[in-house]
Amino acid sequence: MNPQKRREIFERFRTANPEPRTELLYRTPFELLVAVVLSAQATDKSVNLATAKLFQIADTPEKMAELGEKRLEEYIKTIGLFRTKAKNVIALSRLILERHSGRVPQTREELESLPGVGRKTANVVLNVAFGQPTMAVDTHIFRVANRTGLAAGKDVFSVEEKLLKTTPPEFLLHAHHWLILHGRYTCVARKPKCPACLIRDLCEFGKKEKD
Repeated sequence: MNPQKRREIFERFRTANPEPRTELLYRTPFELLVAVVLSAQATDKSVNLATAKLFQIADTPEKMAELGEKRLEEYIKTIGLFRTKAKNVIALSRLILERHSGRVPQTREELESLPGVGRKTANVVLNVAFGQPTMAVDTHIFRVANRTGLAAGKDVFSVEEKLLKTTPPEFLLHAHHWLILHGRYTCVARKPKCPACLIRDLCEFGKKEKD
C-alpha cells in the first residue's frame, strides 16, 4: 500500500471519529490495567459488567491486594479464565505496591514484568493511560491490517512493527483505537460489512462483500 493511500485511510478514520476511546470503563491507570488483564479472551462488555461492582470496593492496588484471590473470583467469575486472572490481578497489585510505591509503572519493561501483563496489555496501558504512541495489535487489528493491506504480517509482532513504521506520526496516538473499532464493527471476521465501510475504495482486499 502506498503512503498516500495509507494517509487517506487514517484521515477518514480521524474525520469520522476524532477522539476514539477504549470501550473498557475505567477511572485510573490501575483500573485500566486490571480491566485490560481481565479482557483477555473476553468481551469488553463482560469485563465492564464485572468491574462496575469490583471497582466500587477495590479500585487501588492496596484494596485489591486486601481483597484476595477468592473474593476477587466472586466478582469476575462470569469472565473466562477467571481463576488465573484473579491470581494475576492480586499478584500484580502486590508487586505494584512493593516495587512501584502503589503506582502503575509507565515503561513497557516494568509493565511486562507484572503477572498477566503481556506486550499487548502493556501497549494498551501505555497508550490509553499515559498517551504513548503504541500499537496494541489484537485479533481485530491483525485482521484489518492484513485484509486491507495496511500492514501485512504473519504474526502480531510483525504487524505491530510495520504499523509503527508506516503510520504517519500524527495518527499514531489514536491509530490502534481506530483499527480495533473498525475490525470490531465493520471489518468483521466472517462477513465484513464492505458496503458500509468508509475506506472501501482504498482497501486492497480482493473479495469485498457486495451490497
